[in-house]
Amino acid sequence: MPTELLYLNDSYVREFTATVLAVTPDQGVILDRTAFYPGGGGQPHDTGELVSTDGRSWRVVSLRRGTTADEIVHLLDREPPPVGTAVRGVLDWDRRYRLMRFHTALHVLSAVVFREFGALVTGANLDVDKARMDFELEDLAPERVARIEQLANEAIARGLPVRWWTIPRAEAERIPDLIRTKVNLLPPSIQSIRVVEISGLDLQADGGTHVRNTREIGGIRVVGTRSKGRNNKRIEITLVDQAENERTEGS
Repeated sequence: MPTELLYLNDSYVREFTATVLAVTPDQGVILDRTAFYPGGGGQPHDTGELVSTDGRSWRVVSLRRGTTADEIVHLLDREPPPVGTAVRGVLDWDRRYRLMRFHTALHVLSAVVFREFGALVTGANLDVDKARMDFELEDLAPERVARIEQLANEAIARGLPVRWWTIPRAEAERIPDLIRTKVNLLPPSIQSIRVVEISGLDLQADGGTHVRNTREIGGIRVVGTRSKGRNNKRIEITLVDQAENERTEGS
């Protein structure tokens, strides 16, 4: 039973109305539409709650995909409402928005490293307090790390628009460097590819949620690096707000 995935078109939907289409054995429900991101590509799933018209509520503690990519199961904290129940979905917005900022920040980081060193991404993960990205790099000397951080923050501060759209797979495969990962993670069965563009900086295939402008990220700080092998290096970042960025630059 397909679910209309509201987050694919609008990452800023915080609340929505829906109807329960099915109940699963693992205390979950499938809705006809949802703004909850189920997780993927290194971005965690959303959390929040479902509220029925008579005031009952259920915490959405996790999500998973069903038997198809567009079937989303919302796992709840107690016995689910029955099929046909009308509910209002409410996202934990502060958490979601921070994940959006981190996700777009990683795209900026990926673009900077690719432009400077031609390095592909070998892995990525993000959460609400820290994110990391692994690159096909032999060297992450301190001066190189400082340069990467500087270039990333300069791009963020330019206030570059971010937009996304979907194209056929055949068209996507004709775009150079659209897949920035060392291994192409898109299964052959996926025939429609969602593309995320940071204007003038980056264009990548991606299914997650993002901010609309790089200025919303605030800024990044590299808080750690690690060698994952001779030709595999990790950069760990956290977010800083714009005011903190300006204080740092002025010091």
